[in-house]
Amino acid sequence: MLAKINSLTIWGIEGYPVDVEVDISFGMPSISIVGLPDQAVKESRDRIKPAIKNSGFDFPSDRKVVINLAPADLKKEGAYFDLPVAIGILAAEGVVPFNRANEFCFVGELALDGTLRPVKGILPIAIKLSELSIKKIILPVDNALEAAIVKDIEVYPVKDLRECVGFLTGKKEIERVVCDVEALFNSKRKYSLDFKDVKGQAYAKRAIEVAVAGGHNILMIGSPGAGKTMLASRIPSILPALTLSEALEITKIHSVAGILKEGLVTERPFRSPHHTISDIALIGGGNIPKPGEVSLAHNGVLFLDELPEFHRDVLEVLRQPLEDGKVSISRAKGRMVFPARFLMVASMNPCPCGWYGDSARQCHCTLSQMLKYRRKISGPLLDRIDIHIEVSSLPAGILLREREEEPSERIRERVEQARKIQEKRFEGEGIFFNGHMTTSQIKKHCRLDEECQELLRVALEKMQLSARAYDRIRKVARTIADLDNSETIKPQHLAEAIQYRSLDRI
Repeated sequence: MLAKINSLTIWGIEGYPVDVEVDISFGMPSISIVGLPDQAVKESRDRIKPAIKNSGFDFPSDRKVVINLAPADLKKEGAYFDLPVAIGILAAEGVVPFNRANEFCFVGELALDGTLRPVKGILPIAIKLSELSIKKIILPVDNALEAAIVKDIEVYPVKDLRECVGFLTGKKEIERVVCDVEALFNSKRKYSLDFKDVKGQAYAKRAIEVAVAGGHNILMIGSPGAGKTMLASRIPSILPALTLSEALEITKIHSVAGILKEGLVTERPFRSPHHTISDIALIGGGNIPKPGEVSLAHNGVLFLDELPEFHRDVLEVLRQPLEDGKVSISRAKGRMVFPARFLMVASMNPCPCGWYGDSARQCHCTLSQMLKYRRKISGPLLDRIDIHIEVSSLPAGILLREREEEPSERIRERVEQARKIQEKRFEGEGIFFNGHMTTSQIKKHCRLDEECQELLRVALEKMQLSARAYDRIRKVARTIADLDNSETIKPQHLAEAIQYRSLDRI
C-alpha cells in the first residue's frame, strides 16, 4: 500500500513543503528512508517503530517499508517527520483514513511511548502553510501557541500519536487553538532594566541616546567597573517599542534557532556573545546554515564586550551585516539570506591592564602595548562605528547620592520623536536612520553653514581628527539636531558630535 502525507521543514529561516510518501510491500523486512535525510531523520526509524507499537497499533515488521521525502534534492534535517511518517505507515495499513489524513499537514517528534515532543521553527512553517492550499496543521501541544500566531491557518494540537489517530478516525474531538495576537503582543511588552538605575554617567547616557536616536554604532572605552556593561544592557529599554511586524520577524528567527521561550517575542533582543565565539556562530552558517548572533540580534542590540579580545577574523565578518543589514550565505544547494539589522554596541578597556587614565589606579602598560592593543580593531570595522566615548569611573560621592536619575521612558520619548523626523526625511530613499546615510545623502541632508564649516575645519586640524571622522561627525550632528528639533545643524550640534570621536584623536 502507498500513502502520501503532507509535511513541512525548514530551509534557512523559511518553511518548505515536503511530501512524505510511504510504501509498504512484500519483501525483505526493512525500513529505509530516502530523500537526502540527515542523521536525525535516519534515526527516526528507531523512534517510529516502538512509538507505533507502544501506542497500541501494529507495525508491519514482516514487510518492506520505504519512506521517500520529496523533493529529493532538498536536505532534510531534524525530527519534523516523525509524526507524518508514523501517520503515513498507519494510513498505508488502513488504520487511518487516507482522505482524512490528506486534509492536514503534520509536524512533530515522537518519543518511544508515542508522546509528541515540540520541534523548532514552527512559526516559519506556519507562515509557509498559510501560503499553501492546505491550511490545517496537526502538531505537538507545546508548539500550538506559536503556530496560532498566524491567523490564516487552523492549528490542532495533540499530545501523543494515539490522540492524533483518534482525531483522524473521528473517535476524538480536538479543539483548534486560536490566538489573539494583538492582545498577546500588547500584554507582554515590559523591560526589567531601566536607565534610572544607573547613577551619574550623564555624558555616556547622552551619547547612547544620540546613538539610539540615529542608529549609530557606538564604542565605549573605560576602566573595568566603570559601568559600560550596565549601560549597554539598558539600551533596549530606550529603543522605540517593537511593532507587530518587527516582533514576528524576530520570533521567526528565534524559533528557527530553537531559543524561543514563549509564543511571541515582545522585547527587542539583546545579544552579548562571549569573545571566544567563532565566526560561524557570530555570522551564521553550517552545513545547513542557521542564523548566528547577528541575526538573533535583528531589530535589537548586539553587545560586544571587550572588543579587542575577539579574534580578528571574527570581527571582520561583521563588516557585511553592518553595511547591508543582512547576511548572505551560499551553499551548493542554494543561497540563504538572514536579516541582521541591529545596533552594534561595543566596549573596551583603554589599555591591556585597563587602568590607563583612571584616577584610582596606576597603569603599567607601555605605549607600544597600548597601540598594539588598540590596533586589534581594524580600520574598516572602526570606520563603521560612528560614536566613540570614554566612560569614566564614578567617584564615591556620586555612587552614594540618592538623587533620582532620568528613567528610560523619558529618554525613549525623545528617541521616538527624533526617529519620526528621520522617517519623514528618508521616505522613499530606502533607509530609516541617519546612521545609514550614504555619502550622497550626507551631502543632501547634512549641509553646514560657514560657521559650522569653520568649526569643523579647526577640529580636523587642531585636534588631528582622522579623515574618516569627517562624514561620521556630520551624521551624528544631524541626529543631535533632530533631538533638538532643529531643521539645520548648528555649531553646538557639531561641537557635541566632535566630542564623540575619541579614537580618532591621534
